[in-house]
Amino acid sequence: MDRLACVSLAAFPLQLLLRRHPEWVAHPVAVVAEDRPQGLILWVNEAARRAGVLSGLRYAAGCSLTAELRAGVVPPAEIAEVVATLTERLGRFTPEVEPSPEEPGVFWLSGAGLGRLYASLEEWARAIFTDLSSMGFRATVVVGFTRFGTYAVASAREGTVVFENPGQERAAAQQVRLDRLDLDPNLRDTLSKLGMATVGALLSLPAGGLFERFGSEAYRFHRAASGDLWAPLQPHHAEEPVRQSLILDQPETNATRLLFLVKRFLHPLLLTLVARGEALAELTLRLLLDGRGWRDERVCPAAPTLDAVQVLDLVRLRLEAAALPAGVIEIELTASGVPATPEQLRLFAERSRRDLDAANRSLARVRATFGDGAVVRARLTDGHLPEASFKWEPLEQVVLPKPRQVMLRNLVRRIFAKPVPLATPGRPSITLHGPHIVSGGWWMREVHREYYFVETRHGEMLWVFYDPDRQRWFLHGKVD
Repeated sequence: MDRLACVSLAAFPLQLLLRRHPEWVAHPVAVVAEDRPQGLILWVNEAARRAGVLSGLRYAAGCSLTAELRAGVVPPAEIAEVVATLTERLGRFTPEVEPSPEEPGVFWLSGAGLGRLYASLEEWARAIFTDLSSMGFRATVVVGFTRFGTYAVASAREGTVVFENPGQERAAAQQVRLDRLDLDPNLRDTLSKLGMATVGALLSLPAGGLFERFGSEAYRFHRAASGDLWAPLQPHHAEEPVRQSLILDQPETNATRLLFLVKRFLHPLLLTLVARGEALAELTLRLLLDGRGWRDERVCPAAPTLDAVQVLDLVRLRLEAAALPAGVIEIELTASGVPATPEQLRLFAERSRRDLDAANRSLARVRATFGDGAVVRARLTDGHLPEASFKWEPLEQVVLPKPRQVMLRNLVRRIFAKPVPLATPGRPSITLHGPHIVSGGWWMREVHREYYFVETRHGEMLWVFYDPDRQRWFLHGKVD
């Protein structure tokens, strides 16, 4: 079984606050959502915890428990920036690092394939711990077998811990107190009143009963703690640099011609940044001079932008001032981006290079050649059968698409206008998922179909049905 490590920087935003105010280290300290008396307490240190201050209280309530309480706000942007830095740093110890999307300062690391780099897992854990300590962070590194087990123990201990077997990890995780974990404060307090103070006590309750009484979060937590909720490691992959390059046939010294060459690649660079939700913060222009090696020129707009005209003007000024001693034989452009504002992304979309008038003129030529029925679009209708659930209507004008942001992209089922009889009877597949019955149509002609999703030997996903009346199989669509 591959080993897994959980790296926990306990109360990570709190550690960032204490780096900003090291003089607070001996006092009870809390991170609050807002800098006001009714601001919600999000994280606390051990001194505050001993005074009875817990996350979920208001700052004023915390001050009533201890007059020594210090508090501050840590912006989400600051947290995200340091998490990104630590993710890259931990990549020195394993190629697969997953930062927790829910609890900042928690990371899971894959321990697979490191036997030739480290003599033991203990040495690997100590190397990670030492590196984070050198950066000024208080960290815990737990090497075990499961996400929840390593996370729970890392939340309650300090230093490094390496478990030899899953049973040892499970026993240690069940001893962890619930107030050490990132649990909803209301749920945590309610369970505490019922005597459920540890993970093991919570696991003694039935999962179904937890769902009925406390809702989905308690049920999900129980499943994760019991090992029923499993997810593979989802490592963070650094995005490739946004880069374009061009090799010239002849050395070029004219700044105006070089500018037009740069213009050819600038818009694709900006499109790539937009796809990432970024704006251009810096453009690095690398020029390979004939017999003189590489020369780097940097262009930085006053503020991150997606305005190609503004960037090209800066490039022109840079090229005119460069006074190149030799001709350019290769150009390489590298764009560095930062998160863009919604207004920037919207304005860039409004300046799209798609020419709708040209598209409509092209469609008019198609209609003139092949007839009005050659350019159509599908519109959904109410129909009993799948092939009757849409109809074709003439397309008069092309409009820009309006895509919606989705968290998960669904598969697309492409339906044939008419079912295609399958030449081979029977079930030409590896796996069938179904049946899904479509029956009815007595008002015209009664229909009974048994639909299946079919995984073929070639990896295709087909949508077929069996017609008992005709005793034949039909192909009705494919899944992309």
